[in-house]
Amino acid sequence: MTAATANEPLPPLDNAVTALFGVGPERASQLARLEIRTIGDLLLHRPARHEDRRHFYPIARLQLGEPATTRGRVVAQGVKWYKHRTKSIFELVLDDGTARLHCRWWNLPFMEKHFAVGQEVIAFGKPIHLKPRTMDHPETEVLENGEEDFIHFNRLTPIYPLTEGVPQRWLRALIWRTLGQFEGRICEPWPELALAAEVPTLPSRARAIRLLHFPDTPAEPDLARRRLALDEFIALQRQIQLRRRNFTAKACGLPCRGDNRLIKPFLARLGFKLTGAQTKVLRELRRDMSGAHPMRRLLQGDVGSGKTVVAACCGLIALESGYHVALMAPTEVLAEQHFENFTRWLEPLSVAVELRTGSRKTAGKQEGRGKNDEGGNPRPPALTIGTHALLTEGFDLPDLGLVIIDEQHKFGVAQREQLVRKGSYPHLLVMTATPIPRTLGLTLYGDLDVSVIDEQPPGRGRIQTFVRAADKLPQVWSFIRGKLAAGRQAYIVYPRVEDAGPGGLKAVTREFEALQQTLAPYQVGLLHGRLPPKEKEAVMAAFRARQIHTLLATSLIEVGVDVPNATIMLIENAEHFGLAQLHQLRGRIGRGAHDSYCILVAAAKSPEARTRLRVLEETTDGFRIAEADLRLRGPGELLGLQQSGLPRFRFGDLAADFDLIQQARLLAARLPGA
Repeated sequence: MTAATANEPLPPLDNAVTALFGVGPERASQLARLEIRTIGDLLLHRPARHEDRRHFYPIARLQLGEPATTRGRVVAQGVKWYKHRTKSIFELVLDDGTARLHCRWWNLPFMEKHFAVGQEVIAFGKPIHLKPRTMDHPETEVLENGEEDFIHFNRLTPIYPLTEGVPQRWLRALIWRTLGQFEGRICEPWPELALAAEVPTLPSRARAIRLLHFPDTPAEPDLARRRLALDEFIALQRQIQLRRRNFTAKACGLPCRGDNRLIKPFLARLGFKLTGAQTKVLRELRRDMSGAHPMRRLLQGDVGSGKTVVAACCGLIALESGYHVALMAPTEVLAEQHFENFTRWLEPLSVAVELRTGSRKTAGKQEGRGKNDEGGNPRPPALTIGTHALLTEGFDLPDLGLVIIDEQHKFGVAQREQLVRKGSYPHLLVMTATPIPRTLGLTLYGDLDVSVIDEQPPGRGRIQTFVRAADKLPQVWSFIRGKLAAGRQAYIVYPRVEDAGPGGLKAVTREFEALQQTLAPYQVGLLHGRLPPKEKEAVMAAFRARQIHTLLATSLIEVGVDVPNATIMLIENAEHFGLAQLHQLRGRIGRGAHDSYCILVAAAKSPEARTRLRVLEETTDGFRIAEADLRLRGPGELLGLQQSGLPRFRFGDLAADFDLIQQARLLAARLPGA
């Protein structure tokens, strides 16, 4: 095929890579493994890094453990086999006149086919020995005669992710030629925004793609990345705003203004006043629920900030207005706790509270609630609390006015929408005690309005956090026994249920008997996900009643468990938990007037693990912890992103690009139709 011409109706960047000279079906198949299918994909194939080939290190000056680029001529090569030809090592020896470098590849005998004595070869890696100078598995590139050396040398040279059959030099030369041919046809995706004037510090898109591959200075690739990331974020924000606009245009809100006949006695019975932050958020929710369009709001608040009480008030507004309410929680333990709390709060107000989980229903034998009772009379509005069981086809709740989803990150977006569709555009309140980094708040939850409870209730004791090595456990147990003797209670959390697994991970079932002996005569209870539901309920009831002094559990207790007398949280193998999860577990304590203590026992050998645990020692601010978790782990493991529908960004960095996401949100709002 021939390259595209300027007269073609479709932009050439949309054409298949086979439109390029030298790219036939076989090469196209190889490039497809790199997700390169069009010319545009090729130009956006991001280099993994750039090598400074303006200067090569002489082999004699290579330093132990320091990455460097060098070059030399192949003077020897060959494969050595070991253990009846089951293991091998391919060795290549380079000489640049100052010294020799041994390059080795283990169990890759086919590498011998790629080199020949006399060839000039570039090698990049870290020397692991200096006598002789040796690199294991370095990146290499054979210098070939007749190529344009200015593409590959005397510059900051792009090093691309590759796949089998695609040589580095071939791909680099292809991108160089393609840039020269199509650079003038790279258009601004948002001409209405005049980004050159809006963001004068960033290059044009065409210039950014040039600098992405072939920069003049080390700072230019990141400058290019930021410009291309801005384009990605604008596209995402436009989608979010269009989705919200379409929803608003077709959905009429259910009139939930309430009349205070339930909220006033509820607040009077609480025994405490709402904080200023709770009151402010409640006003926002009431305003949304009485508006012309269904409420779509995310309620964030750190552990223990009082989100459940605000959700109860929100539910009462819907109930006062004659609508049913559904609350979905991710675990049976949390659903049971909500059921107990809401029953205690709402039954004195003559509001029916029902529970529906996989193992328990309190609404009778019927699969759902009909509009009328057995006598044909209209049923009064009720609150139904449940787990994923609320999503079943057989469950129906007529006149559904409000859906509350607790710990939203435990559910996918599709599950959220599945529950909402059981009504006719009911109001939606999504709650999370896992603080959401600001970048994710503007992307993952960009179609929701956000309310934040940023104040803790008064009268709470302080929480102190300590990281300890395993050899300090005798002192830790002594400290815990002292607190139990003073009448307090404790949580002990291990990462596994039964199998200890590699690395000495502790399992609750294996450690239960030993812990009973360690803490005797104090009673130890056991809680994990494999227990039958009735056993879980019995254990939690005994712990709340102080019949059990220490609860040995897995991370099952990370959400919703609320026992104010529990002031100790000991987490073993803490380095195997994420920061957000550790913060959630720590949130089970500090709920009463007594000071609380979180002890993280860890073999934190890696710098990354030590850094993570140090964050928890230094702060109890969940939002700071969430930002740190995003920086350290990236977004892929946070908040169920695999089921969130968040796109994979080529250039956007959710841990570093908050300013770009904010800017993209403002710019997208000015696009036509947004």
